[in-house]
Amino acid sequence: MKNTKTSLSLALGTAIALTAVAAPAEAASKEKCYGVALAGQNDCAAGPGTSCAGTSKTDYQSNAWKLVPAGTCTDLESKTSSTGHGQLKAF
Repeated sequence: MKNTKTSLSLALGTAIALTAVAAPAEAASKEKCYGVALAGQNDCAAGPGTSCAGTSKTDYQSNAWKLVPAGTCTDLESKTSSTGHGQLKAF
């Protein structure tokens, strides 16, 4: 029984460690893109009047962001941006 508990503990610890290593690598391949999320589909922290994910009130809200693959933000459509494309900062 002791070996089973030890094995389970080691397996769980390894899984947690691998997740912690993978998360920063995945996040590094993404960027925040403002003005591309549809209402209620933004990722966290969408500015004043919103608290977190899914709280944007309008489509293409200028202070609401969505995580997108790095390098693609300014190619995405934004109907509220002066350029017509997503922005790397709130506008």
